[in-house]
Amino acid sequence: MAMRGAPNGRKGRAKGFTLVELMVVLVIFGLAAAVVVLTLPERGGSLFAEAERFAARAKAARDNAVLDARGATLTIGPAGYDISRRTENAHYDWVEGTEPALSGGSEGRIRFGATGLADPAQLVLRRNGRAVAVDIAGDGDVRIQR
Repeated sequence: MAMRGAPNGRKGRAKGFTLVELMVVLVIFGLAAAVVVLTLPERGGSLFAEAERFAARAKAARDNAVLDARGATLTIGPAGYDISRRTENAHYDWVEGTEPALSGGSEGRIRFGATGLADPAQLVLRRNGRAVAVDIAGDGDVRIQR
């Protein structure tokens, strides 16, 4: 009877993965995980998003002041800001770690008149070494500067 190969010999390649192949897969997974972690947004949103929310609410306060023919006031504080109108008030908190600095306005307040004109002011928001400014012009225009 003829033997068809060595008793311990392998016919073809063994099934399974080599250590090198497994290491390459682990490196690829590690790189993919790093990319995902780096693209995650900041907790509470980015500082620019915080400035956009404030600017949008300031514009809405200005527009409502014109539509209602009654002024609106934004009061800026270290923990958040208030939007006050004759008929309603709203409070919004800053995202944790946000440090506001208001220049202009009067006593931490920005007032929009019934015509849409405003106390000129600049609000600078700082967090984690970054800063974004929201400018409010005398004509009521609200703009964000990086």
